[in-house]
Amino acid sequence: MALSETVSRLRRTVADLHRELTRYELVIWTAGNVSARVPGEDLMVIKPSGVSYDDLGPESMVVTDLHGELVEGDLAPSSDTAAHAYVYRHMPEVGGVVHTHSPYATAWAARGEPIPCVLTMIADEFGGEIPVGPFALIGDDSIGRGIVETLRTSRSPAVLMRNHGPFTVGRDARSAVKAAVMVEDVARTVHFAHQLGTPPSSIDGAAVDRLYERYQNVYGQ
Repeated sequence: MALSETVSRLRRTVADLHRELTRYELVIWTAGNVSARVPGEDLMVIKPSGVSYDDLGPESMVVTDLHGELVEGDLAPSSDTAAHAYVYRHMPEVGGVVHTHSPYATAWAARGEPIPCVLTMIADEFGGEIPVGPFALIGDDSIGRGIVETLRTSRSPAVLMRNHGPFTVGRDARSAVKAAVMVEDVARTVHFAHQLGTPPSSIDGAAVDRLYERYQNVYGQ
């Protein structure tokens, strides 16, 4: 497939995936973003900055290099572009990155507290607790550095950046969106569990390993 056709397809995919963020109520107003690596190229497709989700179509997606410099498009890239670009440069296995301010996951980030592995769903998708990354300011690649440093020592595709919110990664953009949906779901459920009284107990590590292996390699078609 020619590069122009690949980019065109990814523009459509990334635009469509932003609708999943609103469908699952992971974002408000213009916050949040999805990006996708262009396979075989030092390029990515990402949402433009400050544009209403109702106005996000394939034509409004922008293409940047992996240092966040605009390559194609009429709009300014997302304010999180530098973070996404850093992840792609340093985690070659990652093909998609998502950032949201989904309320329950962001509440855990505000507390600077990892989400413990107290549910089989957490073991399945995240392979253990969902870790907290360091506080970092928006604007350069500081957030990206925090994401990479945290996820390199974890099986989790999600990190709760302290005082900011969740970032998720995946082999492609759809997988990263799935992780964003699931991190909010488990963050909410574990929050409810804490409200019932005694904090829930974490699942035994050996059981977590078995659950993660089954879900990642056996579950599904």
